[in-house]
Amino acid sequence: MIFKSKANKALDKMEDPRETLDYSYQRQLELLQKVRRGVADVATSRKRVELQITGIEKQAQRLEEQGRKALSVGREDLAREALQRRSSLQTQMADLKVQHDNLQAEEEKLTTASQRLQAKVDSFRTKKETIKATYTAAEAQTRINEAFSGISEEMGDVGLAIQRAEDKTAQMQARAGAIDELLASGALDDFSGTRGDDIQAELDRMGGGMDVELELARMKAELGQGPAPKSAIEQGQPQQQGQPQQQAQPQQQGGQTQQYRQPGEGA
Repeated sequence: MIFKSKANKALDKMEDPRETLDYSYQRQLELLQKVRRGVADVATSRKRVELQITGIEKQAQRLEEQGRKALSVGREDLAREALQRRSSLQTQMADLKVQHDNLQAEEEKLTTASQRLQAKVDSFRTKKETIKATYTAAEAQTRINEAFSGISEEMGDVGLAIQRAEDKTAQMQARAGAIDELLASGALDDFSGTRGDDIQAELDRMGGGMDVELELARMKAELGQGPAPKSAIEQGQPQQQGQPQQQAQPQQQGGQTQQYRQPGEGA
């Protein structure tokens, strides 16, 4: 029973309704062909009996003529013999007519059955083609829906491949980000030589801060909130000893502007 159930399940998976319908239609055509051959055989037998009846009728007529001739010449014995043979032929002819009637009835039955079977086969063929077309359309629609939903075997394999590729990509991105963080924090050494040492990093930070201070002083001078900024070179250059600092201050007297010079300067 287990074997039968397993075999039935396997056959159900392998069964194609279209092939089953075609096979059933082929069997009906074979049956119809057999019925037609039966009709032909019965019609042949009927025709043979008809030929025998026709031959016996001709023999009976000839014997009757011969008996008349024998009786006309005074041969009563020959006339009696001819009539006896004619009576035997009539008995055979009666039996053949019974057979002929039976064969004719059988032929009519087979002809009617053949016509009914032909109509049934034609109807089955139309229904078969309709079912096959409907099944094919349903199968195609099912495959399309499975492809859209991703539950088909082919699309399932593609989906798994895409998922694996996305997982590997995310893993590589996470690894690259982690390595960048470790290199930036100094936990890992950069052997490519592109990363500077700690002193150079400190100098770069100081230079960036000084540029910010100079920019801030320049903006204050433009707004009148402070003196003009000096460059980093001027701020770091020491004054020479023994050189007096010259200052020129303009002063307005009597509508004219005079400049005061230091002692020792020319007029």
